[in-house]
Amino acid sequence: MTDSSPHACARNRDVPPVPAGGGAFRAYSRLAPTPSGYLHQGNAVNFILTWMLVRHSGGRLNLRIDDADAGRCRPEYVEDIFRQLEWLGLDWDHGPAGPDDFFARHSQLLRLDRYRLALEKLELRGIIFYCTCTRRQIKNKAGANHLYPGTCRSCQRPPAAAHTTRIMVARQWTFAAASREFELLPGKTPPAAEDIAEPLISVQPAAEMGDFILWRRDELPAYQLASLVDDLDEQINLLVRGRDLLPSSAAQYFLAEQLGPAGQTFLKAKFLHHPLLTDTTGRKLAKSDRALSLAAMRRAGATPGDLYRLTARFLGLAADDIDSPADLLAAAADLPTPGQGRGLPVFTAG
Repeated sequence: MTDSSPHACARNRDVPPVPAGGGAFRAYSRLAPTPSGYLHQGNAVNFILTWMLVRHSGGRLNLRIDDADAGRCRPEYVEDIFRQLEWLGLDWDHGPAGPDDFFARHSQLLRLDRYRLALEKLELRGIIFYCTCTRRQIKNKAGANHLYPGTCRSCQRPPAAAHTTRIMVARQWTFAAASREFELLPGKTPPAAEDIAEPLISVQPAAEMGDFILWRRDELPAYQLASLVDDLDEQINLLVRGRDLLPSSAAQYFLAEQLGPAGQTFLKAKFLHHPLLTDTTGRKLAKSDRALSLAAMRRAGATPGDLYRLTARFLGLAADDIDSPADLLAAAADLPTPGQGRGLPVFTAG
């Protein structure tokens, strides 16, 4: 795949800015794959669901490839993202037109100054510290929860030795997940959490990931910082994620609070943490399993309609007549209103 012409699914059109308040909710969201493996069915369902919510609300959809972890990013994985999005027929309003355009203009490695600026704001708050511990040292000192034990919390100045930069996470700070959860379809009464999936629990980042890393030893930003800064810069107000990323949402919400006024857009955002797609053994789908990749499915004869029907079943919709994005949008308009006992089930792919 080359970038000699704009990608078939990239509009890069002008969309009005996020409204300051009032009026119907217009979703501003993103597809944000990490190029650390080949995309699988779970990625596809997440992308289709996000696309559906944005298009339903007349909002804006960005394509953002989270490649800050340069050691895990490979060109073939980036190319796979564009190939599968094109195959699925999903479009986006802003972002790279193809792999070459991504590396030239949209890579997170081109935005290090933005991430460094956010880190400096946190440094001024006096809530970060510098850690010289190796992974082995942390593993040896960690307790049963395997979390960072706080060894270097008193180190307030950058040492000459190689180090990571961590944030002091308030021990009792809690992310009230259910209160931030987004209604399944805009314009309807926000459902209770149990109408979307099993009840969401409140999350304490300190208990889930401890004093997490903001800047790594290799002088690159960690995922939590880079993702938050990008969401703020892109004015994202809806994040559609799997349940496994609930601790990340909590960590990023905590970071946004520490940034003060600069973090307000994220603090007002809504979240949809959907159940995970699993294989026939109940194990969540992983990029490391190439047999479950979209590329492998295509070679075996799968069609985009198969993924749209899979998403429809995931939503509890009649799927037999769904073959395209337009079909799914039309079917989604008939989703039951909250209180009718149907929502997002845990769905097994296979």
